[in-house]
Amino acid sequence: MSVVRSEGSCVAIRNLSPSTSINRSCAHGSASSDDDATCGTPTWIGKGLTCVCFKRKGAYERICINLTPRQEERFKRLKHRMKVYFDASRPDHQDALRALWSATYPDQELNGLISDQWKEMGWQGRDPSTDFRGAGFISLENLLFFAKTFSTSFQHLLKKQGGKRSAWEYPFAVAGVNITFMIMQMLDLDALKTRRTFVRSVFLQMLSENEWAFDLLYCVAFVVMDKQWLERNATYMEFNDILKSTRAQVERELLMDDVLRIEDMPSYSLLI
Repeated sequence: MSVVRSEGSCVAIRNLSPSTSINRSCAHGSASSDDDATCGTPTWIGKGLTCVCFKRKGAYERICINLTPRQEERFKRLKHRMKVYFDASRPDHQDALRALWSATYPDQELNGLISDQWKEMGWQGRDPSTDFRGAGFISLENLLFFAKTFSTSFQHLLKKQGGKRSAWEYPFAVAGVNITFMIMQMLDLDALKTRRTFVRSVFLQMLSENEWAFDLLYCVAFVVMDKQWLERNATYMEFNDILKSTRAQVERELLMDDVLRIEDMPSYSLLI
């Protein structure tokens, strides 16, 4: 799924034989037939088109829907990760929980997988496995990735060290699970062809460049959420509103000019 920039009219490309003309132009959002793209709307996707295009910074970019073998492989792997439920009886899932504790509190020994210690991290009770039901095992993987990849930012948010904090703060770990679920909904990777969006297509392009694009996007979304929390002086009762505004900002940044990787997003700079 390559991104191609072209000047001038919007062009929709179909799956055609080499001998067939491929150019169909549309000006100012009009189309000449049902086979043409309608400029300016995401409804192009899923109408039999191989590629769709939209305008960025005075030029048109074309995003191809057909996945390359690498994209297909990474896409399937990510979808599989999203469907794995957390299973407290699985040794590898138990090990991941222990790894999260070690990455979060390297100098503090964990008494057990069911312990009051987990409340320190922002789980709702003594058994963190009960909080993974909404987003599954991938939400634990996301937290662990964040803790290991951006340990300074992770600790900063965990300990609520930035800005003027609310008397009713969001629970860190549970917030992380909610952010995973929010990103899964935003990308809608299980969507039918008729419901595919630009955000989804742009993300799949990023996934082809970096297998860890989802995990990186998670880290960006977490720091964006905390920043908005502070700017609005929010309390826990406003958490869902903050999640909605976080999603809106992340979507805007994914579709910004020159953002071709997660690392190009403006809010990526918040990670340390």
